[in-house]
Amino acid sequence: MYGITRLNASDGNFQQKLEKLIAWDEALDEQVYTTVKGVLAGIKKSGDQALLDYTSTFDGLEVDSVADLEVSNERLKMALRNISDQQRAALENAANRVRSYHEKQAQGSWQYTEADGTLLGQRVLPLDSAGLYVPGGKAAYPSSVLMNAIPAKVAGVEKIVMVVPTPRGEVSELVLAAAALSGVDRVFTIGGAQAIAALAYGTETIPAVDKIVGPGNIYVATAKREVFGQVGIDMIAGPSEILVICDGQTDPDWIAMDLFSQAEHDENAQSILICPDERFLDAVEKSIEKLLPTMERKDIIESSIRSRAAFIKVASLREAADVSNRIAPEHLELSVEEPDVLLKQIRHAGAIFMGRYTAEALGDYCAGPNHVLPTSGTARFSSPLGVYDFQKRSSIINFSEDGASTQGKVASVLARGEGLTAHARSAEYRIKD
Repeated sequence: MYGITRLNASDGNFQQKLEKLIAWDEALDEQVYTTVKGVLAGIKKSGDQALLDYTSTFDGLEVDSVADLEVSNERLKMALRNISDQQRAALENAANRVRSYHEKQAQGSWQYTEADGTLLGQRVLPLDSAGLYVPGGKAAYPSSVLMNAIPAKVAGVEKIVMVVPTPRGEVSELVLAAAALSGVDRVFTIGGAQAIAALAYGTETIPAVDKIVGPGNIYVATAKREVFGQVGIDMIAGPSEILVICDGQTDPDWIAMDLFSQAEHDENAQSILICPDERFLDAVEKSIEKLLPTMERKDIIESSIRSRAAFIKVASLREAADVSNRIAPEHLELSVEEPDVLLKQIRHAGAIFMGRYTAEALGDYCAGPNHVLPTSGTARFSSPLGVYDFQKRSSIINFSEDGASTQGKVASVLARGEGLTAHARSAEYRIKD
């Protein structure tokens, strides 16, 4: 047995146990923070030279100039040509679905005119530039390229600069092919906090961008937190999460593998199963025991399952929804007979996967909706990455003479009530006698 934590929603201390289960300590690691601050300061002060030094130290790459770390557009196109037909077809299929979905998110400008001729509205424009961080080293993530770059392109971002670490020169052809397919404009083989600093501050070779998106390790996440304000960022993501609500009628092997799909990311990932049928929880645990030895990343999965997974027994699917809303998971599978009915009770989740056949893994690659999702309970107030993250909005206000006179009287009263005389007089100048 793998010692999976078992909770019962009917227990008197369930809420306390649940809080402890889902708590994620994001306390800043002082060593990491010190290192990142030093790297940021170094890039800000010395630009390209600091970037070369850090790339040599952390990635083991020795080059003469940062220009040598840029991947040409022809090299990106060559990667797309050279991958297997099967890989190219899969990338193209996923890219088309992601693009089609996100095109429906695009927001346009709007305005309306009031009876007195006053015009009000909102102007929606794309960001000028965006930086995309793609993890490298331990694994390659072409899906991250698609999920971050395509919404930016749909939004109309003119310049996308991608950074990806290539420790000891190890390059992922799939990642480069995805960059070509997604329309990324420039690619640099750099990573870590130094890459975030280069995108935020700019160097002699790498242009500063308006917003940085994409996942990374603790050094990357800390760097993104530190440069926020200088640039925009997408989010500070915690470990991957999956929560499955099941009515006990799905194949337990399917559910076990769905739980594995997030547990294999890293030891801190969290997999939770909620079900009103305790016998089914037992069956899934047996499936875990059976299937785990067959997994390539079984050590990571086992560590995640032992330390952060949980099975939660509830009295009903309604109670399951209540528990899920308290957790506000990144990924939520509704593996039940009538997912549409249960969906009405769900308030907080990054992405919701409906029915027995909708594995979370489909959302990671090719469903279409974005796989960059809020974690650690932030789905209570945050949303998936989308086209709207690469757009900015300006309010448009154009008062007519009559409108300025009428509303000037209102502004005058409120401004004087706040003791702001200049505000009041500025409005009063436009009031007609």
